[in-house]
Amino acid sequence: QVRLIESEGGLVQAGGSLRLSCAASGNIANVKGMGWYRQGPGKQRDLVAHIERGGRIDYADSVRGRFTISKDNTINTLYLQMNNLKPEDTAIYYCLAEYDLGDAVSNYWGQGTQVTVST
Repeated sequence: QVRLIESEGGLVQAGGSLRLSCAASGNIANVKGMGWYRQGPGKQRDLVAHIERGGRIDYADSVRGRFTISKDNTINTLYLQMNNLKPEDTAIYYCLAEYDLGDAVSNYWGQGTQVTVST
């Protein structure tokens, strides 16, 4: 099993920056990928950014060029650097760990953290 603890989000003005972190603990060796998702008011939870164990990175079109996902394997922490934030980035952000069961994948989620971008 994997436990994910996210840092606090916050309130930031449009154009500002914020960095989220997600500390992972437990059986990290079996995690095949990690990512950030977000869920805005009245919306479904959508992918923001994803990083595979081998290093491949994917971004949602809406954040590409503004957000950067990274991982520090020495302290088992995932980051999301968010620059040039827009009001539409307002959402609850969730950290995800994909746990490799061999013939299946089990998803573990962080508790979620609120990011609010004001105009």
